[in-house]
Amino acid sequence: MMVAAHARFRLLLSAALLALAAPAMAFDTLSFQTPGADKTLRGLLQQASLLVAAERDGETGIADLLAAAQGDYARLLGALYGEGYYGGVIHIGIDGREAADLAALAPPDRIDAITVTVTPGPQFLFSQAQVAPLAPGTILPARFAASRIARSGAIAEAVGVAVDQWRSTGHAKVAVAGQDITVDHRSTRLAALVALAPGPALRFGQFRLTGHSDVRPERVRAIAGFPTGQSYSPAALEKSAARLRRTGTFGSVTLSQADQPNPDGTLDFGVALVDQPKRRLGFGAEVASLDGVSVSGYWLHRNLLGGAETLRTDGKISGIGGSSGGADYSLGVRLSRPGMPDPDSDAFVAASLEHEDQDDFRADRGSIGIGYTRQLRHLDGEVGLTFTFERSTDALGTDHFATLSLPLAAEWDRRDDTANPASGSFARLELEPFLGFQDAGTGTRAGFDTRLYRSLGAEGKWVAAFRLQGGAVLGTGLFDTPRDYLFYSGGGGTVRGQPFQSLGVSTACPTGFGAGCVVDSGGLSFVGLSAELRGQMSKTLGLVAFADAGFVSDTVFGNGAVHSGAGLGLRLNSGIGPIRFDLAVPVAGSTGKGVQLYVGIGQAF
Repeated sequence: MMVAAHARFRLLLSAALLALAAPAMAFDTLSFQTPGADKTLRGLLQQASLLVAAERDGETGIADLLAAAQGDYARLLGALYGEGYYGGVIHIGIDGREAADLAALAPPDRIDAITVTVTPGPQFLFSQAQVAPLAPGTILPARFAASRIARSGAIAEAVGVAVDQWRSTGHAKVAVAGQDITVDHRSTRLAALVALAPGPALRFGQFRLTGHSDVRPERVRAIAGFPTGQSYSPAALEKSAARLRRTGTFGSVTLSQADQPNPDGTLDFGVALVDQPKRRLGFGAEVASLDGVSVSGYWLHRNLLGGAETLRTDGKISGIGGSSGGADYSLGVRLSRPGMPDPDSDAFVAASLEHEDQDDFRADRGSIGIGYTRQLRHLDGEVGLTFTFERSTDALGTDHFATLSLPLAAEWDRRDDTANPASGSFARLELEPFLGFQDAGTGTRAGFDTRLYRSLGAEGKWVAAFRLQGGAVLGTGLFDTPRDYLFYSGGGGTVRGQPFQSLGVSTACPTGFGAGCVVDSGGLSFVGLSAELRGQMSKTLGLVAFADAGFVSDTVFGNGAVHSGAGLGLRLNSGIGPIRFDLAVPVAGSTGKGVQLYVGIGQAF
């Protein structure tokens, strides 16, 4: 194998001189030859090559090409070792001269042809494959065994598994004590013997704060819930770090263990925190041709009282210039305190004011509530107590609804990316029993929102996305249910191609309003179904085909009305998520009003 032993310093000097002195000249050809390699190995070698990448990306400068050529020796060698080839020969010729032998002070004036030749030689097998000692219950990878292909990655994987198992049993200071890797070229066999030093089983010691944070130390400890006195566990350590990150107060959380255990068998840890900027302001906007313009914004303060509390204020105005009703607006404020009453819970107090101006009613409402959220591994739960007052005016007159409710929610999120998911699933379930006063009845509102994402094809350029959502109000009649609890369909969040909240129910008026009286209202139940096929055409451009359908009933999933819509969309990838352009038309139902355009940030779901 032709690799210069003194190449590192010469490479650095050569690259510097070439960048200053050598002209940028295009090369004519790159020949990549792999005699004796199968298709799979050839593909891996090409993926590892910087020269192949340079040709693909159009890099033609002499300094770039020479640096890539001289860096390819190690990269190609690593690719060979990764597949068990330990007798390979690598030649990289630049206009007939070996790249490793080019003089740093006399670079070529131009580069016309580069030839890469990788002869892999025979594939080696393990004659011995051993990591010892092993913690009880350790199962090494099946590919790390005698007579299996001696891939270098199999050795690293086996050592990693063995070390992780020792750590999971409390041995925080486990280390590699020695290794004996022997390659026999005559028999094409490799012996890999790795010795571990587990060290003693340890317990968590003190939790010490290093550096500076504006969060009080006692609050940091309360949020982290560091398991002092318990047996060492990497999972428990990561859980403490995750609790601190979840607050949003810290931009960086770094845990480090002491160099040596304490005499009593404990191991101390330090935490270095970097605070996020305390204040943040954000804005958003969406446009729909019939629904009008929606603008929203928020302001938040992290660490309001020195205990990582978050105060967030949200405001939204929607329906500006829309064809149905007038403008709606809302203002909400929420103060949350992490690590209360325990490290996995956050307590909060919230209040909101809202005004709705729809075709069939106008409503003003206010609410105030308290509660707490609890975080598990992938499941978040929330419980609260909320008082809401609503004044609603429709064709039948004005009603005053007051409710005391117990909102319960559970959310499961396994999406790979919340802004632009390509795989995974999401589910949110809500249950809100309420006690009614004045004109309000007593009952329960339930709702669900489930989403599924699947990548199609080996390259993942196509994604199929599905959404099923719905809900129902149980225990009350249509006219003694607060308007905020009723269901509508239509618009960007339910059925595109149909106007916002265009599908409700038409039902007979209550007794006393005369025969033949009919009033429009939201329904007591709703089901919505959406499907999208998303294709990524380039790094910045995506195409989407979609279809939505919605159902609303004046009883709990009884007879009702259905409408649907479909369309095509564009997605422009940006640093804040995909910018969405959807063009939709009504497909079925009596509520459609022609083509509608939707513009927003993020996927529709």
